[in-house]
Amino acid sequence: MIGQIAFILVLLITGGIAFKKYSTLRRNILLGKDEEISGDTGERIKNVVLIAFGQKKMFKRFIPALFHFFIYAAFMLTQIELIEIMIDGIFGTHRFFRNGLGGFYTFLISFIEILSVLALVATFIFLARRNLLKTPRLHMDEMSGWPKLDANLILIGELILVTCIFTMNGTDEVMHRNAGQGSYGFAISSGLGPAIFGGMSSGTLHVLERVGWWGHILMVFGFILYLPFSKHLHILLAFPNVFYSKLTSRGEMKNMPSIMNEVKSMMGLVEEDPNANQGEMEELPKFGANDIFDLSWKNILDAYTCTECGRCSSVCPANITGKKLSPRKIMMDVRDRAEEIGNNLDTNNLECVKEDKKEGTTKLTPDIYDDGKTLFDYISNEELHACTTCNACVEACPVTIDPLDIILQLRRHEILDLAAGPSDWTPMFTAIENGGAVWQMSDDRDKWTKE
Repeated sequence: MIGQIAFILVLLITGGIAFKKYSTLRRNILLGKDEEISGDTGERIKNVVLIAFGQKKMFKRFIPALFHFFIYAAFMLTQIELIEIMIDGIFGTHRFFRNGLGGFYTFLISFIEILSVLALVATFIFLARRNLLKTPRLHMDEMSGWPKLDANLILIGELILVTCIFTMNGTDEVMHRNAGQGSYGFAISSGLGPAIFGGMSSGTLHVLERVGWWGHILMVFGFILYLPFSKHLHILLAFPNVFYSKLTSRGEMKNMPSIMNEVKSMMGLVEEDPNANQGEMEELPKFGANDIFDLSWKNILDAYTCTECGRCSSVCPANITGKKLSPRKIMMDVRDRAEEIGNNLDTNNLECVKEDKKEGTTKLTPDIYDDGKTLFDYISNEELHACTTCNACVEACPVTIDPLDIILQLRRHEILDLAAGPSDWTPMFTAIENGGAVWQMSDDRDKWTKE
């Protein structure tokens, strides 16, 4: 009974903290502008099945994808055993599903154990790749500090989790045999359990079984609470992110109607409205984005979904040739900025209120937020200018994140709102404005059509 009460208390506390943190996470994502998501729902579901569940894009690099799949499959199927642990913890039962499922239960736990061994092997390999082999894309500048520690913490947690699973199953196997009830018949622990724990007393076995059981569930609860601070949030967000990713061609850029109409008018492609300039002057539109509030919620969801795997940066031609741009860093910067704004909102930091709203304001809200910083304090112009808009990063991402869309929005703001940009781009803009082409020409662009 004491164990049940303790478990229920831990469950309720974990649930309460998790609800608060994940609600904050949702709030941070929705700091972005609304974005209309359209397209065939069937196609979106297909993408989720193939890309998010099926890991389709991961397997473009087969060996790391295979080891990742071991961990992923073990994680997914272990949830079945986790459900049983939850039921046992709440109702004080022991292996609740065993009597009802019979032989299938033995098969299921055996399959989970085999996957757990494969996940254990994969975990050691991933630790070696990060810390011994030092795979280049995992050791770029943006991966120093917390990102590196975060990855190692999760892998170490995986080792502890698997150890707890086999401690729980192995000691339970020995106690089951000692009680004269035969073997569970599990693929790994039926042999491993007696080999390691066979000579121990019943009291020691019971303590170790409880250590394994509680260690397993506490690691899971800890993982749930840790996820919002970690790149491993993609375990949850990859599925909605893939579902809401755009279905149009990757080379298709979002149009800006106000600019398009202006260019058409300049080129004589539309008739000007004689009444257009009459009446009051409309407020000038804001072009592109300079902060989280100007991006869409999907852009911010992309940032929180980023796995920090570095596949995008490893194929980026700008990054490969030594330029400062790293698409992964762009996504990490957007996430960090969203977190910074979210933390100020949570602490009601009134220093972040717009100057014209400070008087009488007692609560900081997104619509009056201004801390004097923007995304340009995180992302330099040099990074933005290096992008070739080739879409290699978008193609490489295993969870369909789109760093290019954010880069384009920041560049549009820099050029159209701030009238800034590289000096060597100015002749191109001038040529387009004067001649309708990116090259300087002595003749009109359409002269050939009149000959």
